[in-house]
Amino acid sequence: MSITVVFFLGLFVSLIGVVPPGLLNMTAAKISLKEGPGRGITFSSGVCLIVFVQTYVAAIFARYLSNRPDIVEILQRVAFVIFVLITIYFLIIARTMKESKVETDIRSKQSRFFHGMFLSALNVFPIPYQAYMTITMASFGWMDFERTTIVTYVTGAAMGTFVMLYIYIFFFEKIKDKNFTSQKSMNYSIGIITGIVALITFINILREL
Repeated sequence: MSITVVFFLGLFVSLIGVVPPGLLNMTAAKISLKEGPGRGITFSSGVCLIVFVQTYVAAIFARYLSNRPDIVEILQRVAFVIFVLITIYFLIIARTMKESKVETDIRSKQSRFFHGMFLSALNVFPIPYQAYMTITMASFGWMDFERTTIVTYVTGAAMGTFVMLYIYIFFFEKIKDKNFTSQKSMNYSIGIITGIVALITFINILREL
């Protein structure tokens, strides 16, 4: 598989994971609004450094699991059930909850780079998410676990995170008053994304039967 394709796979998978408004991208946008785009980019750089490390750990873990097909088979079925339940939960919550705007209070004037690293380190979701996605893509033959491939994929994932944070920083002013940034829309977004992942998981399970 071409390393260019692998890079863009990492970028795309990471983009999907960061699309819903959340702590990291909303914080980057708020910092940009209050302190300028440069500070928002500095914050985003710190976030992406941790994402790079987290994705690398996830890929190494996935490489280990790829040698244990029995464990992977069990994890696929467990993941499918979990993603379906998460999808149902967020779609139901989104339907029943009232609209409310996402607010992020930013008062700290500390180094935004380390601020980004700290908040990103608290968010451990990329590790299981990327581990599962790399195993899935490897099962489709879209990537392997050679060192060069892993580094390329991880670099793409970090870049994908930065691109989405960049988009939030420079376009938040245009979308901040729209429903896209409401908690209800956030839950719909998360539900749709987990639903897509659940569908991919189901297809993969069917292929291996």
